[in-house]
Amino acid sequence: MILLGLGANLPSAAYGPPPASLESALALLRDKGVKVLARSSWYRSAPVPASDQPWFVNGVAVIETALDPQALLTTLHGIEAKFGRTRRVKNEARVLDLDLLAYNAVVSGPDGEGPVLPHPRLQDREFVLRPLAEIAPDWRHPVSGLTATALLAALPGESMVYPYE
Repeated sequence: MILLGLGANLPSAAYGPPPASLESALALLRDKGVKVLARSSWYRSAPVPASDQPWFVNGVAVIETALDPQALLTTLHGIEAKFGRTRRVKNEARVLDLDLLAYNAVVSGPDGEGPVLPHPRLQDREFVLRPLAEIAPDWRHPVSGLTATALLAALPGESMVYPYE
């Protein structure tokens, strides 16, 4: 199972407010030969780490593609750039954030070729796990072996992720 995280907390000049931008990003993925098999609902989430920037709209998609992990990541970055995303400061507000969360059972570290898989903070982020558990509750983290539901249940603290209305 190939998993993508989608998020935005700023409007895009060309694509509109975050929910519309996220839908447009999914459409652009389809145009690049990436088949979207499932998509979660959209969720509102507080910025991580906490800051005064606007709240995010987040979701997760299950996709199918013939692209290898590096080519897929390059495609995701190209779509982000088309939306006006520039990477200047870590954790800054953004018009679009597309993360490769997992690529089947591939496990690769920062010293290997291509992206770090699974995403190194996937298991710590409610804004990823809540939508993931919605569409793939039995998905298993390739390192820990825990399901999306179990990872979500293990998170500490009060929820800062809510259904988008």
